[in-house]
Amino acid sequence: MEKALEGIRVLDMTHVQSGPSSTQILAWLGADVVKLEAPGTGDITRSQLRDVPGVDSLYFTMLNGNKRSITLNMKSGQGKEVFTRLVEKADVLVENFGPGVVDRFGFSWERLQEINPGLVYASIKGFGPGRYANFKAYEVIAQAMAGSMATTGFTDGPPTATGAQIGDSGTGIHLVAGILAALLQRARTGRGQRVQVAMQDAVLNLCRVKLRDQQRLAHGPLGEYPHQPSGAEVPRSGNASGGGQPGWAVRCSPGGPNDYIYVIIQPVGWAPIAELIGHPELAADPRWATPEARLDKLDKAFALIEEWTERHTKWEVMELLNARNVPCGPILSTRELIEDATLAELGTVVQVEHPERGPYKTVGCPIKLSDSPVEITRSPLLGEHTAEVLGEIGYDTSTVDELRAARAI
Repeated sequence: MEKALEGIRVLDMTHVQSGPSSTQILAWLGADVVKLEAPGTGDITRSQLRDVPGVDSLYFTMLNGNKRSITLNMKSGQGKEVFTRLVEKADVLVENFGPGVVDRFGFSWERLQEINPGLVYASIKGFGPGRYANFKAYEVIAQAMAGSMATTGFTDGPPTATGAQIGDSGTGIHLVAGILAALLQRARTGRGQRVQVAMQDAVLNLCRVKLRDQQRLAHGPLGEYPHQPSGAEVPRSGNASGGGQPGWAVRCSPGGPNDYIYVIIQPVGWAPIAELIGHPELAADPRWATPEARLDKLDKAFALIEEWTERHTKWEVMELLNARNVPCGPILSTRELIEDATLAELGTVVQVEHPERGPYKTVGCPIKLSDSPVEITRSPLLGEHTAEVLGEIGYDTSTVDELRAARAI
């Protein structure tokens, strides 16, 4: 069956996480993603956080599946000639170097347009133009400078980073949307264009509800945030949902670090919850019966629920609440997720064979298309496809050998 992006060639100059997460999605959707790496070293994550000596790390393998790898020395004259021919044949070029790096290689946007007017040139940077443009950005820096850390954690604690990689992989997903839009527009106009996403912008987009709440503060306190301090800023929300329906993580048996379940109290859910926890009288009590009545005592409401959940496991609570149509979700540890049979059946977590490290588990493609099924394949070895890709753009075997001898590839 034909893939959604079959026939699209992506020249992948990205490294670490934000860029590779983006190009991996394109590869999952069927694009031919050719990863350009420096000879001898490659993407720095090949060697970072290694768990098995001498083989590519899980950091690399889990962000670079379904791609091909070639090595290319961008500081070599011959390497630049090869790069020019690669650009001529590419549909998309993706990079996440620091500002100006690709320009210093001799390939400004204007030069790339001359080589290939239909090229979509996509970049991830830490920040947009302006005061922060040349600042370095990493995952948690993006979280810090886009509202996430200031609103994460508990009111009496420090700003806290989220475990979800919203700065890196979150930005990568935004870049995918821009690339696909640019390809769609190119189909109408024949022209490529620049696509740029800043990590700060992407994280701020994901934190937009906090900007919503910042503006609501002008009209009074935010009742859905328990223990809200007085002030002119949105507080850290702890485990509060921060939305229209209050929620909280409550403890379960046997009391381990992840023996919690997150419970949402919808208006229609209060009566079944009250009955289940052994306080059916609260369903009709005017002091508890409505969302407005409960708003100033949400901490007490969840304390009552917790008295009941502490007597059951999170799995038992999940079954009992779902049977009464009460939204809830157990806190799943990384071990529970990687061993979850349902996630394996769905292809959400998959096992992949690697010729050097053996089998490893990784995430599957979260985007499901009915006419474009995704097969997750392993990450490439460094330079594994150099001769193959160069052959596709017109280099014969002897020329490839010459380039290799000259250390251009």
